[in-house]
Amino acid sequence: MGRVTERRRVLRIRGAAAAHRADTLVAEEPLEIRLNGRALAITMRTPGDDFALATGFLVSEGVLAAAEEVANVVYCAGATADGANTYNVVDVRLAPGVPVPDITLERNVYTTSSCGLCGKASLDAVRTATRLPVDPAGGPRLTPALLAQLPGRLRDAQAVFDRTGGLHAAALFDAGGGLLDAAEDVGRHNAVDKLVGRALREGRLPLADRILMVSGRASFELAQKAVMAGVPVLAAVSAPSSLAVDLARENGLTLVGFLRGDSMNVYAGEGRIALASDRAH
Repeated sequence: MGRVTERRRVLRIRGAAAAHRADTLVAEEPLEIRLNGRALAITMRTPGDDFALATGFLVSEGVLAAAEEVANVVYCAGATADGANTYNVVDVRLAPGVPVPDITLERNVYTTSSCGLCGKASLDAVRTATRLPVDPAGGPRLTPALLAQLPGRLRDAQAVFDRTGGLHAAALFDAGGGLLDAAEDVGRHNAVDKLVGRALREGRLPLADRILMVSGRASFELAQKAVMAGVPVLAAVSAPSSLAVDLARENGLTLVGFLRGDSMNVYAGEGRIALASDRAH
């Protein structure tokens, strides 16, 4: 099975000094996700927790919403011509009675580590109606001081990043800012899918009282994944896209960007932010 990191020989130059040495790199391998034996998607990911990644992906596609909807998840033997198991093909089998979506070319997605939505036929194809809607009036009420602590807590949980410097991360926090779970992956969307897949397995969906923190920007895809899992708050250290903001406003999601120190921008869902001026009245 693929490892999380690999070693490669590099020429390291530091000023006038140069020497060959071994460097630790994050591993990147393709994962094919099958649904009831039929190919659905391919994503470039960091190997590890592949079953959670696959089921989390299916939550974001609107296929799954509860653990009992999954019969089993397996690696596919015979994935190569010689019958070997590469551990790069996962098949998710739905429980009896769970509707199987029409797997068409429109739904067949090729996902790269930089763009999780490449290959979608149209924007409408990714605006999947969530089975776990966010309650616009629900979710945690958060102070800026609490939000300011989250990037540091996420960074502290990035063990593989410390060794490679080449991974995105995502984490779930409770309403008090306590770290509940964290995941790393070469693709930011995969890190979120791993979190959502674990939550599905443990019967914790919807994530109605949780905060999702991501290490990079807040793309439309990440906002959609938050909405599909019932997450009320998405925070990112970098910028959101215009479409992510539109989606957040349409679905009652609080979207915080440029979360760095005590500075941040709230693009949607301001009602969940408890300002000092609010408490003064």
